[in-house]
Amino acid sequence: MVGKLFGPRYLGTLFGLTLFSHQVGGFFGAWLGGIALERSGSYDWMWYADMALATVAALAHVPVREKAVATAPAAA
Repeated sequence: MVGKLFGPRYLGTLFGLTLFSHQVGGFFGAWLGGIALERSGSYDWMWYADMALATVAALAHVPVREKAVATAPAAA
């Protein structure tokens, strides 16, 4: 999707930023999960936050409409 939006020129950089942001989110998820466990004694609040964030992410992707890629017919 990143390549479709921005083209191949900066694909490596943009893909790297995408993966970096994913790793930062993974770090904060694990760290905040530990804090939630220490403060409340259970993972319940982390599950609630996870459900809320997943819902927000799903709603953010609702307006995305990918167009089909046109392919050339195969030469015989």
